[in-house]
Amino acid sequence: MMREILFLAHRVPWPADRGDKIRAFHLLQKLRSLAPVHVAAFADDQRDLDCAERERAGLASLHVELRAKPQWLAGIEALASGKPVSLTSFASKSLQRWIDERLGSGKISHVFVFSGQMAQYVPDDYTGRVIMDFVDVDSAKFESYAGEGNALMRWIHQREGEKLAGYEAQVAAQANACLFVSEAEAALFRARSGAGNVHAIGNGIDTGFYDPAAPFKKLHPPFPDPLIVFTGQMDYRPNIEAVTDFAHNAFPAIRAAHPGTTFAIVGRNPAPAVAQLSALPGVQVTGAVDDVRPWIAGADVVVAPLRIARGVQNKVLEAMAMAKPVVASTAAAEGIMAEDGVHYRIAGSAADEARIVCELLADTDRRVALGQAARAHVVKNYGWGMPLAALETLL
Repeated sequence: MMREILFLAHRVPWPADRGDKIRAFHLLQKLRSLAPVHVAAFADDQRDLDCAERERAGLASLHVELRAKPQWLAGIEALASGKPVSLTSFASKSLQRWIDERLGSGKISHVFVFSGQMAQYVPDDYTGRVIMDFVDVDSAKFESYAGEGNALMRWIHQREGEKLAGYEAQVAAQANACLFVSEAEAALFRARSGAGNVHAIGNGIDTGFYDPAAPFKKLHPPFPDPLIVFTGQMDYRPNIEAVTDFAHNAFPAIRAAHPGTTFAIVGRNPAPAVAQLSALPGVQVTGAVDDVRPWIAGADVVVAPLRIARGVQNKVLEAMAMAKPVVASTAAAEGIMAEDGVHYRIAGSAADEARIVCELLADTDRRVALGQAARAHVVKNYGWGMPLAALETLL
C-alpha cells in the first residue's frame, strides 16, 4: 500500500529548464498525483532556492540545501573514504538527518531516488520500496573521459569510472527497480552490473509548449542570413566540447559555402572556452535566455554535435517538436527513436556535419519536410503519458 513518498534529487526540479530538471519535474508531478510527497534536494544557486520555496505548499515537506562544497574538498574526502567524488560532492550530514527523521516516522512507503549521487541517503535497513532512477550510466561517461587529458586527469576519471561502476551495481542490488532513460542505457547497465531489475522509462516532451504555433516572442530582428543553433547548459563538459569542435571543425566550411551564416550557442553559464568562441567569425554566444523557443524557431538548422552523450538528448526532441531540421552526431542520436533521413539527420564526424548542414541550407523544401516529419514523430511517440504510466506500474 502506498502511503507517503520520499523524493530525493541531486538538483531541485524547479524551474524545469534543463534536461535533468525536466525529467525530475515530470516524474515528481506524477508522484504528487499518487500520494503526499516529501522532497529533499540540492540547489545550484539562489534562483533554485527561490523556485523551490514557491513549491513548498504543494508538498508534504521540503528540504533544500545550497550545494557549496568545493570540488577540492570533495576530492580529498573521496580519496580518504575510497568513495567516488560524485558521492562525496553531494554528501551532507544535515540532509541525512532530515531524511532520517522522515523515514523514522514510519509513514514513508516508497523512496524515489533521482540520480545515483542521492542513493547514499537511503539506509541499508529501509524496508519500503526503492525506485532508483539512474537516468544514464554515469560510470561509463567517466570511463570515456579517461582516454583524454593529462596523466592526472586520466587517472582521476579512470578512478571515478571504476568506483562508480562498483557503487552502481551495489545500489542496483538493493533497489526494487532501476530506471534508465533509454533501452540502450538499460542494456548497457544490465551488461555491466548483471542486474535484472532494470527498466527503460524514456523522457517525454511537452509538445504544446514546444510548438511552432504556440504563442512566444520571435527573434527581432530576424537573422537575414542562415542561422544554425545549438542549445544547452554551457558549463557542461559534453556541451562545451560539442560547440568547440563544431565551431572550429565544421562551421568554417559551412560559412565558406554560405557566407553570412551565424552559429548561435544558446544557453546559460557559458564556460570561458565557450565565451571565447564568440571571437570566431559568425559565432554568437548568447548566455542565458528567458525562452529558448525563439532561437529554435528562428533557426534554419539545429545541431547537436555531441562527441560524448548518454541517454536521450532533450535538446534534440525540443528542436524536432518545434518542426526544425536537426543534425545530430551519432552519440546525440543514440537514445532517440527516429529514422535518419526521415525525422532528422545523423552525422558521423565534423566533416559530415558540415556537408549535411550545407545540403540543408541549400534546400528549403527539404528543411521544411524534415522539420514537419520530426514534429509529427515527436507528437506521436514522445508525450509524457506513456513513460509516466510505466512509472505508476513500477511503484
